[in-house]
Formats: sequence, C-alpha cells, structure tokens
Amino acid sequence: MMKTLLVISPHPEIAETIRVALGSTEYRVIHRVNSEDAEPFIVHSLAQACIVDVELTGVQGIWMIERLRKHNAKCPFIVYTGEKQSEWEEEAYLRGVNHVLTKPVRPRVLETVLHRIFAVPSVASSSPPFAPRTEAVSDLSSAATVSPGTAQTISVLKNFSSILSHSLDSDALLRQFLIQLREIVSINRAVIFLRPAEGVFGNAASPEESRRLRAACSIGVPQGLLDQCALSLESGLGAQLQRLGRILRRNSDEARSSADTQREFELLGGQVAVPIMDRESLIGVAVFDGRITGEALVNAELELIYHLLEHLALAIRNIWLHGQLAANNDMMTGVLRELSSACVVVGNDLKILHANKMSRKYFGSSRSGGEMEFSDLPEVIAAKVYQVLRTGAAVTPFRYEPEGANPGVIYGVSAIPFQQQNGRPASALLTVEDLTQSEQMKRLELEATNLRLIKSMADRLAHEVGNAMVPLSTHQQLLAEKYRDAEFRASLDAALADGVKRVTRLINQMRFLARDSITTQEHFAVSPLIEEAFQEARKYQPAKAAQLKYDNGGAPAFVTGDRAALKYALTEVLINALQANPTEPKVGVRLDAEGNGSSPGGLQIEVQDNGGGFTAEAMQKASAPFFTTRNVGLGLGLTVCRKIIETHHGKLEIVAPKTGHSGIVRISLPLDSVQKN
Repeated sequence: MMKTLLVISPHPEIAETIRVALGSTEYRVIHRVNSEDAEPFIVHSLAQACIVDVELTGVQGIWMIERLRKHNAKCPFIVYTGEKQSEWEEEAYLRGVNHVLTKPVRPRVLETVLHRIFAVPSVASSSPPFAPRTEAVSDLSSAATVSPGTAQTISVLKNFSSILSHSLDSDALLRQFLIQLREIVSINRAVIFLRPAEGVFGNAASPEESRRLRAACSIGVPQGLLDQCALSLESGLGAQLQRLGRILRRNSDEARSSADTQREFELLGGQVAVPIMDRESLIGVAVFDGRITGEALVNAELELIYHLLEHLALAIRNIWLHGQLAANNDMMTGVLRELSSACVVVGNDLKILHANKMSRKYFGSSRSGGEMEFSDLPEVIAAKVYQVLRTGAAVTPFRYEPEGANPGVIYGVSAIPFQQQNGRPASALLTVEDLTQSEQMKRLELEATNLRLIKSMADRLAHEVGNAMVPLSTHQQLLAEKYRDAEFRASLDAALADGVKRVTRLINQMRFLARDSITTQEHFAVSPLIEEAFQEARKYQPAKAAQLKYDNGGAPAFVTGDRAALKYALTEVLINALQANPTEPKVGVRLDAEGNGSSPGGLQIEVQDNGGGFTAEAMQKASAPFFTTRNVGLGLGLTVCRKIIETHHGKLEIVAPKTGHSGIVRISLPLDSVQKN
C-alpha cells in the first residue's frame, strides 16, 4: 500500500528531491512550509511518517519537534539537518525522533531508513530458535495488527475518496464533501456559497450578479432560507473574507466590527466562515456552526477544513473549465455540422472521427447506420488523406470531378495534418467544397464580360466605320453630277484615301489583337524601325511642323522578333505622342541598350511628347481597351501595342510624370530578345 510522507521544510527543493529519490509507486510526498500548515495532517494521522528539515544548532529546532510530537506520538519522525551539534542531536533522539540524517538527501540512505521504520517483523526473526509454537503465533498476530491511527487514516481516506466519483458534477461533489466532513469532524450545520461560473458564448453573468455568492450546497439549513439568502463581495462575509483571505470567527474583532457580517452569521446560524480559494482568487465561502455535540471547531480542524476546501476549489474550477470546453466542443461540432463544406476528421488508424452532414451528402454511406468509413471516400481523395497521415505534410489543394453519376460536379479538396503528436499527425482534416455553382457563375460572368466587350467593340467599330463612310457616302451621292469637276475628283480621292487608311488601321488592330505568338522572327536594327514608324504615324496625324528627336544611346541596337508587329506597336505609341500636341508636335525617342537596373542588358525605348502629360486616370487606363480622351478612334491603340510587346516578352509602361512635364511611354524588351552590336 502507498505510504504518505509529510515533508516540513521552508525549501520546496528538499521535498522535490525526496519525491524524485523515492519515486511515486511506493510513497506519496506532501510538502508543507511550516509546522502550522502541517499540524492538521499529523493530528488526524493522515501521514505515515514525518520528515522535518531543521537545523539542530539551538533550542528552536527541538521546540518544533516537541510541538509536532505532542499531536501524534506514534508518527515516526526523521530529521534532516545541515549542521548538528552532538548535544542537540541527543536531545532530538530523547524527544522521540527516529533518525537524524545530514543533508544533502541521499536516496539509498533515506530509502533504507524508511524500510526499517515500516518493516513488519517476520515469524522467523521475532522468535527464538526453539521458542514454543504458541509464541510464534502470538508474534505473528501482533505483527498483523494495524495501529488504531493507521486504521483510522485508511478509513478516512477510503470514505473521502468517494467524492472523486463526482469530479464532473459540482453540486454532487459539494454534497458528498459536506457528508464526509460531517462524518469526520461531526459538523452540525454547514452552507457553501459559490460565485457564478464563468459564462460561455453570451451567457456571462452581469457585473452585479458576478459579485454575488449563491448557496450551492448545505447540510442542516432549510432550503427555503437559502433561496432567499445570498452573500456579496461588496459587504458582509463575502467582502471580509475576500479582503482577509483567512478563516473568520463570529466572535472575532473583525466580524464584530461589521453589522452585515453579524447579521449573516445570525441568519445562517454559523459560528465560523472559511474562504474557498483556488490559490488565486476567492470563488466561494463556507459557513459552519459547531459540532453536533455543541462544541466549537478547534483551530487544527479548521486548518484541515481550509486546506480541503482549497483543493475542492481547484476541483470546482476544473469542473467549470470542463463545462467551458464541453460548450466549445458543442459549438464547434454544431458549426462543422452546419457548414456548407464537407468536413471529415480521419484518425491515424483510418477511422472516421468526425463527419458532418455535407460529407455524408457528398460521399454517402454503404451501411444502414449511416456512419461514414474511410472506404466511403473516393479513391483519389482517400489516397491524399493517407499521404497526409504518413508524411505529416499538407497536400496542395486540388480539384476533383467525380465520374459517372454526377457529370459536371466539381469539388475543391484540401487535406491538412491535424493534432500533431510526437512529430506525427494523430489525424487529418479533410475539407471538400462543392465548386459547381461557383464555377458556373464564373463561366456566366466570363460570358457576360465577353458579351459586354463584344457590344462595346461593336459600338465603337460601327461608330468608327460610320465616320469613315460619311465622306464616301457624300461623294457617292454627288458622283454622277460632279464627276467631271476636277476639284470634286480631288476631294473624292482624298476621301477614299482617308477612308482606306482608317479601315486599314482598324483591320491591323483586330489582326494584332488576335495574335498570341510571334509569327516571324527577324534580326533588324531599331533605328530605321523608329524612323519608319514615325513616318507611318504622321499619316494619321498630319502636321507640317512635326519633329522627331532621336537618341540611340551612342550605339546602334538590334532586335530579334516580328518586325512588322513591332513597327505597328511603335506607330501606335508615336500616334499618341503626336496627338498630345496637334498644332506643333515634338516627339523625343531615346534608346537605352543597357537598361536602368530593372532589366539589365535589355533594351528600353522611351517616347516623350510635348503635350500636357497623362492625367491620373489616363495613367491607369491608357492601355485598357476602348479608353480614349478623343471623340474619334476606338481607343485600342495602346491596347494593341501592349499585346504586341507582351507577345515579345516585353513590357509597356506609362511613366509617372513630374509636375509640369510631358508624358513618357516606356517600352522594355528582355535580354533574350535583344542583341547589341
């Protein structure tokens, strides 16, 4: 049977050393800092041996031993001392100490001493070699006899352990505690008041209610009285015990100084109040009368009750925490159950630990009971879950499209390790979301976007082609009447040329927008390309004073790519530059064949106009389809340019202008498309 050792030491490390040295299979070690805290255990024989850490260098240590021995002379005493003098060591033995040992604690020595103290004499060792048979029997019977103190301790522990069966029910725990306390101490009347338990999910008590203590359990007090009685932390017993943190007797000076305290004692018929502390705060108050014989409770009994209530408070706190955890678990279970996604928790042994409603809907069950099994999961998903359980690493979320019964259904699947233990997952969390509707919505939105784009393009094309057809239509109506007029024929020729030019530009824009790759590869110089693009741009924006200032960076640059496409892209950029100042356009083009750090070794072409610069809106939308600040044109010029440049793995940028400066468009081509000669 496990034996209880009471260690009295101001140094907790002594008790911990003894606990480690002896192990937990044969001895249970209880530590108390001083003799006052230890007295209840000795008075009620709750410890089979007492180990005292005291210096035997003066009379104080002897007085402490003598005081403890008076409470229980049968309890064995072992003294540990750092320094000892022979006369005081002698005095300790005379006062009933069994052994005096010198610190530090030596496990083998202590274990041997304890074995000698608790050893039961055997038949062979307790009788002489030729002793009569009757003496041997007498010695055996004496050895088997249990001392009254030990028997009482065993009985108390056996009866008191019955409260452990109520470790999750605070009401039953308190009731059983009071019943056992009446049997042990013969208490006549007792009431236990508790603060409200911490609320969960909006059920927290109000500030006023949280300061009240309601009767949780009683013995010997009418229930009708308790229904009308409550203590408060603002006044009376609750306030005084929270402030003092110790036992309060009715006839003490503190109690007599408070009329509320005296009134509550009188109402409950109590003589003493004991705080119920969880080692951090006051969670309740216990009010006791006296013994059933009318005698008052002595200090040693009240100290024992105080410590028992302290452990009871910790148990109640754990019950409250368990209630909160249970509520959290119920809430999470409810949340998972009502989620629109399937949630499945799979254990390391491939058992389904949890499966919500949607998981059963998605994957069903082949059993009549409806409980899911790992085999119900599709093979592809089950393989991923098994991989997570074996590797401990999450898999990349993937899409799963079941075959057969549900064509067109799309699931988004993810599997992650869950509840890691010893570096390996104890389970895996599988989430499956039905993406069918969202994918359909995306398709519908894409189709709607495309339809809006087609509508916008149709409107712009109709407008632009209509503008080109107006002069042609006018001349066609006058053709028969004025054909012989030279001036009319010249006007007709100009109208035809302008119409062809505008329609040709529209055709080129549509053709280059439709291309997703480079059709031809050529190696050519950039300088002639820029000059040709400038002359082409002037056709669409004729101005006699148009000027081009070209800076090739000191060396000619060569590019490999689709020459016609790149020429068209540059033409569109130069058209925009010419349109920035229609009356007197000046365009600057600068080449940087080394780059500015963002694309080292590449080619950058910067086109700068002499207009008013880009507005904030134009900077953001300039390359967007159908954006234009003019009344004519489709607004596709820079869109087509960007498409061509990106097809060549380059980049089109609208450079943020400084205040008062004109606009700059930068074209960057990567290293693998550029060769410098």
